[in-house]
Amino acid sequence: MTEKTDAGVEALAQQRLARAERALSRKPKVTLAATGRAFWRYPSPWMIGGFLVAAVVARLAVGDWSWTDLLAPAVFLALFPLVEWVIHVFILHWRPRTVGGVEVDSLLARDHRRHHADPRDVPLVFIPWRALVWVIALPGIALPLGVGALLGAGLPASLSFVVTLATVLFVYEWTHYVIHSDYSPRTRLYKAIWRNHRLHHYKNEHYWFSVTTSGTSDRLLGTYPDPADVETSPTAKDLHGVSARP
Repeated sequence: MTEKTDAGVEALAQQRLARAERALSRKPKVTLAATGRAFWRYPSPWMIGGFLVAAVVARLAVGDWSWTDLLAPAVFLALFPLVEWVIHVFILHWRPRTVGGVEVDSLLARDHRRHHADPRDVPLVFIPWRALVWVIALPGIALPLGVGALLGAGLPASLSFVVTLATVLFVYEWTHYVIHSDYSPRTRLYKAIWRNHRLHHYKNEHYWFSVTTSGTSDRLLGTYPDPADVETSPTAKDLHGVSARP
């Protein structure tokens, strides 16, 4: 009975993936320019874009450039694939649980489950604007400036790090959006990134957590298996089987 069920789940996943690919192949080719214009129809790009412009203006206004402006950004960029993996695994894939009679379940986790349920629902591709306000205010601005002050890094270097955070946040949002858009992969690197994320959504949600790289963090942390060796998950579109719970 179990083998038949597993075979049925595998067949259903393959059918879904095949339907998505056929639908994509039948549509007129979408240009990157058209994809970019559509990107700006949603609030998240404007919020992050405004954050980035404000950070750049503030950094230019302060001036006082030195080599220390490159230190923290360089370390962060090197570690970002791992940071992205941790956020995806422990925040976005958070399993709802009750602590002291109170259910602990963030907006980011709830919206990410909705995103998995319907990867083609474009608004769900973006960071929820209500959560994004806090992401920008706290880890985006308050935390780096506060830590910079405590470490004696100085305002110029701290603002350079804020610019880096804003840039990375914008790149993440753009990359994730393009992957879920109708724009077809053209380059080898983008094809690898596109395939990894599609495997995460359609094959097994427990692997391929990288979004902006072609599996960098997954290779390091053991979540980059050969797709042929991985069973298709019955909960890829229903994270943790939450919708099936009584």
